[in-house]
Amino acid sequence: MMMRRTCLSFAIAITTAAPALAAGRPPEQDRQSILAMAGDYKVRFDMRETAAFVPDYKPLEPKRSGGHEVVRVVEDRGDFISLQHMLVIEGEDRKPVIVKHWRQDWTYEPAKVVVYESAGRWIQKAVPAGQRKGAWSQTVWQTDDSPRYGGVGKWAYDHGVARWQSDQTLRPLARRDAVRHPVYTWYVGVNRHALTPSGWVHEQDNAKVGVRDGKPVTYVHEVVINTYERFNAYNVAAADDYWAKTKGYWADVRGAWDQAIAKGGGVRVTEEAQSGSVTGPKLMGLADEIADGRIDATRASAEARALIAGAEKARPLAAME
Repeated sequence: MMMRRTCLSFAIAITTAAPALAAGRPPEQDRQSILAMAGDYKVRFDMRETAAFVPDYKPLEPKRSGGHEVVRVVEDRGDFISLQHMLVIEGEDRKPVIVKHWRQDWTYEPAKVVVYESAGRWIQKAVPAGQRKGAWSQTVWQTDDSPRYGGVGKWAYDHGVARWQSDQTLRPLARRDAVRHPVYTWYVGVNRHALTPSGWVHEQDNAKVGVRDGKPVTYVHEVVINTYERFNAYNVAAADDYWAKTKGYWADVRGAWDQAIAKGGGVRVTEEAQSGSVTGPKLMGLADEIADGRIDATRASAEARALIAGAEKARPLAAME
């Protein structure tokens, strides 16, 4: 119970994918800033552990990688904007391989959100009126559209930069850390999205936290800078073709997750190091089969809905207090 309450104290809001219409009208400048993140990009990922906060922990060497990523607008309802990321990778036969990547949903003045409460557990929670007024939530979903993390903040335009910054968010480990089975078990971080002359940048300030002697301890701080520069000298058409073939299936998957979260007051999804969640390989695999013409989309959607419906229901937040 102590550990559950400890994690709960860090729980931060993330929005569901199908929010009620907001009472206020979103500023058009904010909307255009969010929509500006759609496009074709060359991406650089730069992750650096900086200062250690326990005497026997040594920060990792910086990790850098990159690739090509397509970002498409899935939905734009004015006060709700959904952006889907897709990686384009060159396979061994030099043919493009499409990997559906993360999705970011933006909601203006969200009434309800989902919090990451503890390992594999997300719970719905209301956002106070004072916190949501004039603010946007940004929700990040895993490759299989199960929840990951999110936060609430406001867009600002001072000093010549359009930027949004979240509050502190509790998040599960990313694959880069989870596959190593580290001493820490979750992140507490702040996200910033800022537009640049050539694209945009996603910056993270993370505390990597774990339990030591029965108490939560910050092992190390990390800075992450993911830079998106506009670039289309790669097989962009392959990503658009994949999306055209699978977008109906993924709409069904998103709807099934929304239904599971709403019905259960949250959702349990067991975390898995490589895929983020145990549902990932199956749900991603079904999409690949659709794209390759090996399965009918209707049948794939039915299998996906059954899998998601089987996710263990989370108890309401009130039951934890």
